[in-house]
Amino acid sequence: MDKRDLSGLFRERLRLLLQRAEANRSAFAASIGIDRSALSQMLSETSTRLPRAETLLAIAAEHKVSLDWLLGLSQDEGLTGEIRESLEIEEAPGGFDQTLLAKWHAEAAGTKVRYVPAGIPDLLRTEALISYEASIGGRSRETQAGETQYRIEYNRRPETDMEVCMPRHTLEVFAKGLGIWSDFPKKARREQLDHMAALLDELYPALRLFLYDGRQRYSIPYTIFGPYRAAIYVGDMYLVLNATATIQALTRHFDSLIRAAVVNPHESAAFAASLGKELK
Repeated sequence: MDKRDLSGLFRERLRLLLQRAEANRSAFAASIGIDRSALSQMLSETSTRLPRAETLLAIAAEHKVSLDWLLGLSQDEGLTGEIRESLEIEEAPGGFDQTLLAKWHAEAAGTKVRYVPAGIPDLLRTEALISYEASIGGRSRETQAGETQYRIEYNRRPETDMEVCMPRHTLEVFAKGLGIWSDFPKKARREQLDHMAALLDELYPALRLFLYDGRQRYSIPYTIFGPYRAAIYVGDMYLVLNATATIQALTRHFDSLIRAAVVNPHESAAFAASLGKELK
């Protein structure tokens, strides 16, 4: 980032803190250990210099914000990374619509959401698959059903823009009833693939599914919520990343998965339907 851009972002954040403090410049300056003239210099449009490290630390500590946010390197005012147990997130009182995942989707409205699922994408699952996976995974069926319904409704909003990337092999393994789906009935697998094809057709182009060759690319499950944050799914926890540079790096990784796609969004509904037909 250019030094002038960095100083400009810092001034914007500093002005915001000054406004929130509801104090005059002299009192604000005193609270962070500098005089009024030094504060005025930091707020000056002609200044391209950042304050000393101890001043930055004093501002962050006094106003309870992170250095990354203060310097414009993060969209989150708090810590640049946090780990939250997924059960605490997903089983919050009031159902899925009040969880952090729902909040992050709402915040990202109007921007692009990029999603690499751990298996069959949540919003494309049937009730039968939700119940089956809940029974073997120990997660609440009601919460998962709420999550699925929320994501469907989210993708039906006119401002939604979501891209999903997953290995083609995952759908092929599912269709054959292998792995974790070995006890999921053939009829239910066919209905799941038909349901998936119908939703992909209905929600396109707001929802776009890319299937890449898993032999050439690898990815852990994660979701990027616009420019704001990324949530990496690590078993029973989410690692939440808010630093701009990290989000950009994950976005580049996601774009590399898209470039490796062997089934593109306009073909994905037909591909799912063809797998379903093989089970009839």
